[in-house]
Amino acid sequence: MGGQQESYDVAVVGGGAIGLASAWRAAQRGARVVVFEAGEPAAAWPVAAGMLAPVSESSFDEHELLTLGQQSAARYAPFCAELEAAAGLPSGLREAGTLIVARDRDEAEALDRLHAFRSELGLPAERLLPSAARRLEGALAPSIRLALAVESERSIDPRQLVAALAPACVAAGATLRRARVAGIAVHGERVSGVVLDGGERVAAGAVLVAAGVHAARLDGIPDAARVPVRPVKGQVLRLRDPRGPGLVERTIRGEAAYLVPRDDGRFVLGATMEERGWELTPTAGGAYELLRDISEVVPGVLELELEQVLVGLRPATPDNLPAIGAGALAGLVWATGHFRNGILLTPATAELAALALAGEPLPEWAAPADPRRFAAAVRA
Repeated sequence: MGGQQESYDVAVVGGGAIGLASAWRAAQRGARVVVFEAGEPAAAWPVAAGMLAPVSESSFDEHELLTLGQQSAARYAPFCAELEAAAGLPSGLREAGTLIVARDRDEAEALDRLHAFRSELGLPAERLLPSAARRLEGALAPSIRLALAVESERSIDPRQLVAALAPACVAAGATLRRARVAGIAVHGERVSGVVLDGGERVAAGAVLVAAGVHAARLDGIPDAARVPVRPVKGQVLRLRDPRGPGLVERTIRGEAAYLVPRDDGRFVLGATMEERGWELTPTAGGAYELLRDISEVVPGVLELELEQVLVGLRPATPDNLPAIGAGALAGLVWATGHFRNGILLTPATAELAALALAGEPLPEWAAPADPRRFAAAVRA
């Protein structure tokens, strides 16, 4: 299989939320785009809970990630409205907010410190005593000590998001192919396309790597031009209430677990954080820990039906910031390394990737995600 196929302006490696959203934005700008999706079993997006929660996710040492998250969260509502109009399908966006809950005095003190930190940054969060928190969510345990309500936060169903992005891409003129990209083709000092399993070469003026953790397995990229990503295993439970929706309306976050409701009475309970390399086996211990931790906050979760135990591999970089934009090799653009925030960062990543693919400068707030920071580290 050595024949040269049709040439494209952009070849996108990865057909998850970030790859499709970036392809959609690039196609809207007039680029001839092809997207390759391999259906890898370790993909993070089908497992993700879809929390759009930059305030709840922020911690004391993650100011740059917080800025990226806020930029993307602000774009989500118009992004989804445009997507639904283009695809004729729901995006899965929910507006219900987040409740962060402390189980004991130590967690309450930590929550107060986080509240003070967020207040200094002007981030919205309301401190609630247990009785006020239970008035918002009656399923909370009587024993909780404190809560923070972040009513501005949303969640989205990543499976619905991807299901809408695919036809939106096609409507914008992109081509979608079910195929695994084995490597990047390089001619001289720049990329010339991709090489598929089996040897087929597809020519492209630029290549966008949006393959999550599988970016680490792509051949043909010089070491100095690579973005180092490693897999971080996450186990997630998908639960269902046979009585329908209503156990909780908001995303409930404890110190060690979170519960994200869907509109149909289903819930996503996650997630473990395990440095286990490429290992994909679900474990009884992982499921037990998640159920134990969330049941101390929402006891009624133990009455839900267990539908699935899923495992995904988050793509993490050494500094836990994503790599978005032009890399050290001409024509190679990155959109990977999003770790635990891939769904949250999808609209902003798509916008930045489309700019980079068009050769346009990225805004200043995107500078911490510059992929070339790793090339500089290699040279040093």
